[in-house]
Amino acid sequence: MNWNEIFSLEKLIYHNPLADEQDVRDFKMEGEAVVSFPLNRMRMENKLDPRMGQKSNFVYWCSVEFPDNIAITWDFWPIREPGLCILFFAAKGIGAEDLFDTRLSVRTGTYDQYHHGDIDAFHVSYFRRKEENERSFHTCNLRKSYGFHLVSQGGDPIPSVADAKGPYRMKLLKWEREILFVINDLTIFHWVDDGKAFGKPLCGGKIGFRQMAPLIAEYANLNVYSISKM
Repeated sequence: MNWNEIFSLEKLIYHNPLADEQDVRDFKMEGEAVVSFPLNRMRMENKLDPRMGQKSNFVYWCSVEFPDNIAITWDFWPIREPGLCILFFAAKGIGAEDLFDTRLSVRTGTYDQYHHGDIDAFHVSYFRRKEENERSFHTCNLRKSYGFHLVSQGGDPIPSVADAKGPYRMKLLKWEREILFVINDLTIFHWVDDGKAFGKPLCGGKIGFRQMAPLIAEYANLNVYSISKM
């Protein structure tokens, strides 16, 4: 079943072309990265040596607090691999604090700070060109945190950099406890959270882009819509 047979996009509540520095003036970087706009779209790459492991990775947060029942869409171009990309969403402190509340621990891009720290979030990883066993069959993974719960998975249709054309049109829909991930209108997974097996239900919160070094990728046309269910 296609996503548009289940959900309908309603009001556009946030639009960001990600075309120049002014567009990300309110974004918050955790870790160290180079953000540039050589083709009027946001290019991100690690600043630190990939041999530093997790310390070389980073997260770039949109500062806007979003409600529940939304669709997040963006355009994606892979430029260099290996590495992987992640979208965090429904991110808050474990006590429902704002993600940037000063009472929360400082985060610096190291992965375990995001799944075993003091925040709750979902994250979908895509364009996963990291481990040798992951490169033989590419998948997109949905995880729920606190914890490192792999709750859903689907095949990744994006080709490797040598064959990638782009833009790939990414769409993440969250309706109450349902999450649906789509690439170029192909449904990758559709999962319903029972609110028990993997912790409490998560709703609202912030979104952020994460990359694993030495991957380089570009992003444009970040949109967030309110949605309704048919």
